[in-house]
Amino acid sequence: MKKFKRFDIFIYVLIIANILAMVLESHVSIKLEYENIFYYFELISISIFSFEYLFRIYINYKESKWHGVKGYVFSFFGVIDLVAILPFYIKEFVLLDGRFFRILRLFRLSRIFKLGRSSKSLKLFIKALGSVKNELYFTLFLSLLTILFSASAIYFLENDAQPEVFSSITASIWWATVSLATVGYGDIVPITVWGKVFASIISLIGIGVVAIPTGIISASFVTEIFNSKEN
Repeated sequence: MKKFKRFDIFIYVLIIANILAMVLESHVSIKLEYENIFYYFELISISIFSFEYLFRIYINYKESKWHGVKGYVFSFFGVIDLVAILPFYIKEFVLLDGRFFRILRLFRLSRIFKLGRSSKSLKLFIKALGSVKNELYFTLFLSLLTILFSASAIYFLENDAQPEVFSSITASIWWATVSLATVGYGDIVPITVWGKVFASIISLIGIGVVAIPTGIISASFVTEIFNSKEN
């Protein structure tokens, strides 16, 4: 057990080093000067993370055979472990557009979630999300439906006045999304009277749309904390 504990500590240190390397690599001057070092460090890190992933599959197979492997692979941390290494192999062995490669590099940040493997609070939070997943699916569906309705309504209200801005329902989805999220960047705004009235109503509805999943998750998390203390 001590060996496994030391291995976990080593993995945590490596994860932090990877995040630090990613931050430093974003500076062009540093990247150009130490490009080879960054590449070989990434290569070594991927090798270790790949070994860790296969090792955890092996351990789970020894404990519970294929049922244990399935449980790990499709678990939250199993998916995180895979996402942390998969983009590297896709980049190396699959011909991709350069822009897509830059997007894949963002998945390196997912390695930080591996730090939460031993966190009881994170495990409680994941359990809390799992217990209300059906409710969250419904609120997601409700949110998407509200966004679509809002985009359609603002298109018909504003298209004549701003045909270049609200050119279609799909183009109006951006406005509907930021309005319902109560962000309101102000880059696209209605100028007609009825458009402004509708936007005011949507902004108020957006508070409720955001509050519903927040309340569901908070209540579930509190319940899981209470249950864990009871046990």
